[in-house]
Amino acid sequence: MEQQELLKDVIEPIYRAKFWMQLTGVMLILSGILTALSIVGIIVAWIPIWAGIVLMQSAKAANIAFQSGDARETKFALEKIKTHFTIFGVLILIYLAIFVFVALSGAIGFGSMMMSY
Repeated sequence: MEQQELLKDVIEPIYRAKFWMQLTGVMLILSGILTALSIVGIIVAWIPIWAGIVLMQSAKAANIAFQSGDARETKFALEKIKTHFTIFGVLILIYLAIFVFVALSGAIGFGSMMMSY
């Protein structure tokens, strides 16, 4: 019984954020669907959809874990949150790499254009 109370204490902050996790998950899924409507967006649309689904799974597992005190559901909820942040961490690194490439290309192009005058 004491272990269930400890698990409820651990999962409670996530349980209280359940609404916002679900809302964010739905918005990410809708964002992915809208992104898929463009030609280039089809390539990357799966990323926000995947992140939204993972976040919704985490919210559901947090609800079950808080209600039942189940250790497996608590672990599942925390693993899904980890996956969500991993997806966005990799995505941000990709965006930063693209930004640096574009910025350097623009600077080089601008520099060569200025040298030709």
